[in-house]
Amino acid sequence: MPFPKVLIINQPFVNNTGGGITLSNLFSNWKGNKLAVACSGYALTPDMDFSVCNNYYQLGSEERKWMFPLNFISRKYYSGKVIFTDNATKNIVKNKAKTRGKIIDKYVYPLLDFAGFSNFMVRTKLSSKFCNWIDEFSPDVIYAQASSLDDILFCLEIKRYTNKPFIFHMMDDWLSILDRKGVFVKYWRDKADKKFRVLLENTDVAMSISEYMASEYKRRYDKEFITFHNPIALDFWKKDQRQTYQLKETPTILYAGRIGLGIDDSLKMIAHAVDKVNKDFKQKVKFVIQTADVPGWIYDFKNVEHQNFVAYENLPKVFAETDFLILPYDFDEKSIKFIKYSMPTKAPEYMASGTPIIIFAPQDTALVQYAQRYQWATIVTENSVDKLADKLVSLLKNNSLRQETALEAKTIAAEKHDANKVALDFQNIICSTVRNSGQHLKDVFTS
Repeated sequence: MPFPKVLIINQPFVNNTGGGITLSNLFSNWKGNKLAVACSGYALTPDMDFSVCNNYYQLGSEERKWMFPLNFISRKYYSGKVIFTDNATKNIVKNKAKTRGKIIDKYVYPLLDFAGFSNFMVRTKLSSKFCNWIDEFSPDVIYAQASSLDDILFCLEIKRYTNKPFIFHMMDDWLSILDRKGVFVKYWRDKADKKFRVLLENTDVAMSISEYMASEYKRRYDKEFITFHNPIALDFWKKDQRQTYQLKETPTILYAGRIGLGIDDSLKMIAHAVDKVNKDFKQKVKFVIQTADVPGWIYDFKNVEHQNFVAYENLPKVFAETDFLILPYDFDEKSIKFIKYSMPTKAPEYMASGTPIIIFAPQDTALVQYAQRYQWATIVTENSVDKLADKLVSLLKNNSLRQETALEAKTIAAEKHDANKVALDFQNIICSTVRNSGQHLKDVFTS
């Protein structure tokens, strides 16, 4: 099957973020010389997997224009092609100044959000250098993700400039929590909704991250969405797959992933539940959090430990050696709106590991509905330390329950998340989109 040339917008190939892992697995069958990526300098890191794709354009200061006075304090990024070699990465900012970023996230962005400035504080536009790079690559099709109004507007500019078939993939329902407070809430919410609908009108194939999202977006936007979430390389995960379900003397519950919106409160609830299990039921359970940053609250719990991220190639062994893997989501209204239709990238990885999975999340989420439909996890849908502790105790005492759900999870991973199958379906859709192209470009800049 011939491979069309795909220009990917807003998501690099990396193995330390959900979007990057999903992208790598979906394009695992592709020829590297048929791929090109354009994204901001904030998203590019020196440890990217350039073996998948080695044609990148960094959207820098010539494309991303900051409003006054942020233009004086924003980092100046090089605009242009990024060169990767085995020994060096040219023009990538290696140290992104975490302290500076945390200060901006904590103080500057909330103020801009309230003032209604956040949606126009930066605009990404086509530059002549970027257009020349696109022309040189000459893509057959565009694949894009978006997580802001600026991303949407930039996608529309690229669609208008290239007049190529356009595939859009939605990862989170971020539009539902856009501008929930501030002085221009309705204006920006309406504008984002309107521009997103224009983008969908100019999208040849729309993709969702879950079946639940596809169903809701069909209702909301009257647009068919095809579901693609993270597939996995089964052989990679089978090499260390768990086979026995006896517990260690000190059983371990592991959470591996991001912290932040939609997760933090439930992680604390899990820590409280572990304390309760150990105190009330005389157990020795340990809760391990594997995240990029150390949550400050873990020092309040004697049974909670932090460990740094491990290399991706070591994850099958790490996941298989723990006694339980846990997937938490928060229960507050804002978090539910954000994560309701999302599917965690690590869910198929957890499933393939062979380790029993616990889900602690609201009922009305794509994750819970998927797990209930196929019974591949133990699920707690009440925001209660007592309920969670009781479920943990039942798992600790019931070896057959642990084994039953774990075996079912491995079966579903093989049937529904095998990258060899899913990536081929993904490839076929892109190829058929290119073959069926030729529709006239709609006016993407009508207001």
